[in-house]
Amino acid sequence: MSLRIYLPGDTTAVALGADEVAAALLEQASKRSLSIELVRNGSRGMFYLEPLLEMEHQGQRIAFGPVSAGDIPGLLDALAGDAAQHALYLGATEDIPWLKGQQRLTFARAGLGDPLSLAHYRSLDGFAGLEKSLQLTPQAIVTEVTESGLRGRGGAAFPAGIKWQTVLDTPASQKFIVCNADEGDSGAFADRLLMEADPYQLIEGMILAGLAVGATRGYIYLRSEYPKALDTLNAAIAIAQEHAYLGDNICGSGKSFHLAVRVGAGAYICGEETALLDSLEGKRGMVRVKPPLPAIEGLFGQPTLVHNVLTLAAATTVLAKGAAFYQDFGVGRSRGTLTLQLAGNIRCGGLVELPYGTSLRQVIEEFGGGSYSGRPIRAIQAGGPLGAYLPHSMWDTPLDYEAFAAMGAMLGHGGMVVFDDTVDMSTQARFAMEFCAVESCGKCTPCRIGSTRGVEVIDRIIARQEPAANRELLLDLCDTLEQGSLCAMGGLTPMPVRSALHHFPEDFG
Repeated sequence: MSLRIYLPGDTTAVALGADEVAAALLEQASKRSLSIELVRNGSRGMFYLEPLLEMEHQGQRIAFGPVSAGDIPGLLDALAGDAAQHALYLGATEDIPWLKGQQRLTFARAGLGDPLSLAHYRSLDGFAGLEKSLQLTPQAIVTEVTESGLRGRGGAAFPAGIKWQTVLDTPASQKFIVCNADEGDSGAFADRLLMEADPYQLIEGMILAGLAVGATRGYIYLRSEYPKALDTLNAAIAIAQEHAYLGDNICGSGKSFHLAVRVGAGAYICGEETALLDSLEGKRGMVRVKPPLPAIEGLFGQPTLVHNVLTLAAATTVLAKGAAFYQDFGVGRSRGTLTLQLAGNIRCGGLVELPYGTSLRQVIEEFGGGSYSGRPIRAIQAGGPLGAYLPHSMWDTPLDYEAFAAMGAMLGHGGMVVFDDTVDMSTQARFAMEFCAVESCGKCTPCRIGSTRGVEVIDRIIARQEPAANRELLLDLCDTLEQGSLCAMGGLTPMPVRSALHHFPEDFG
């Protein structure tokens, strides 16, 4: 009997024992004289089921999970009989409700095969956007992105087409494409998953962005805590160069694009685009005063298009299938799909991709499955460590940028961290201020000093020292941070603090 078995090799699966499962599988195959082709694919994003083992069986891929090394003998025995009787049997992978209920554009290929197989990527319409772009003028590419309604997926949600147009219109002998892969938000992992499961999509997005704005060099600024992503990206870049998708003569077109990975040093502030550029230049990562904008004077003083991983990846769909196709997903000014990452006290954690407009309650209940502890959910922090804490009354708000902004919240990078009813929201507010104090670059006074004073004020509130007066002082301090900080680090720190104070006042005495 010959078997093709898929077992993810990404960070999450490996952390949960996938390498041990692979070793046990090969050992059992040797003992049983079985012929096995083991494909180390990327994760499909169902982290609560990792390690997820898939087998090609009777013409379809069936799944088992979460699998441990000790489960392998029984799994192989089950395949000789009725596999559906095994306790870890999940049925056909594509029919698992958690996966079937999604509408995946950016993550459509994730988990389907070997992330480094160029043939596999091409077989699933990979490089279709690039091939079309090579036949278009730079302005035509930019127009397509603009008309699609694509907005930055890194948190600010700025219209991508405006950035592209600005870089295109700025004359320079050298321009750059910079990918911000410094994914530092708590509960965020979409960038890492895409880089580990579908790296050619990011590479393709950067190449076509280069063609659009006239940039011939690109850099991926990668979070230092992502060693597997680093290895995968470097290997994929080498293969792409070997097959003329990168270099001096892309696909025989006479056009060039060179790409390299640079690793950060663990500073959250380098997720801010100007601090990132300083770091890329070999300096300490500190926020720059704007203007000038990076699109006009960015890396080494040259016009630079800075985008998040998911934004560049989404651009490949826009170019491959057209602006109208992409516009067909979403609501209002939020077009395309939103990638949500469910984390924290959640039973079914992982990555969910849906069109904008779905409610947070639907996502948490239908995909998250409630809290991991089994206790009632009390709060959800949306949009990372600088995002608001949302009570039950706000969970029916549609997931789109404007609707969240209207209620003093943000979608950010799509991280959703869940807390059950044992959480102390005064402690969470303190964490937000302390996070800012620790991660501030120190350039501006409101952020550097204000966050430190904020921790002290919250400590006094928690200690019940003149709580009413200190709450008023804390709100004044939040106003100063919001209006006086140089970047979003200090400017957004008040959002989680105010939301905790407003929605959960009972925790502040």
